[in-house]
Amino acid sequence: MRLFSRLLDMVMGWADHRHASYYLAGLSFAESSFFPVPPDVMLAPMTLAKPEKAWQFALVTTVASVLGGIAGYLIGMFAFELVEPLLHRAGYWDRYLDAREWFAVWGVWVVFLAGFSPIPYKIFTITAGVVGMVFLPFVVASFIGRGARFFLVAWLMRIGGSKMEVILKKYIDRIGWLIVIVVVVGYFLLGD
Repeated sequence: MRLFSRLLDMVMGWADHRHASYYLAGLSFAESSFFPVPPDVMLAPMTLAKPEKAWQFALVTTVASVLGGIAGYLIGMFAFELVEPLLHRAGYWDRYLDAREWFAVWGVWVVFLAGFSPIPYKIFTITAGVVGMVFLPFVVASFIGRGARFFLVAWLMRIGGSKMEVILKKYIDRIGWLIVIVVVVGYFLLGD
């Protein structure tokens, strides 16, 4: 089943659309506060399709992601009782509790780590608001962590160029289904 190949072709086609940056910004914003799909899935193919816009795409992704992180922070600060049931239903409650512990131990460094790594950043943005983390360090750590991640992705795609595109197109379905399997298995192993 070539689902991921079709998605890759679709996203690479978006790079030519006059609203490509808006699509990327929307996904980046949403992922930082509530949506499960990371913006890398758009950033990488869009950068491959338009390598001359790599830094523009990375900047759009970073700024929108941090703005989404601020929205997550505000959700945690002012509306946590509304999202708490969603955390339980989505299987994020234990991760939320872990994030609270990490904030107690590591403070602002946990925001930087969550911003750069594949850890669900949205959990940490909401938790930062819940625990009342000082706002400016939260924003600075988010910009550094998210910026480092997205500029690294853009740089790797830009230097990889057509070779990276060939490799990605060849293996995208295997990679996509492997990620789905890992997420499902991880959910059942870690969700209990």
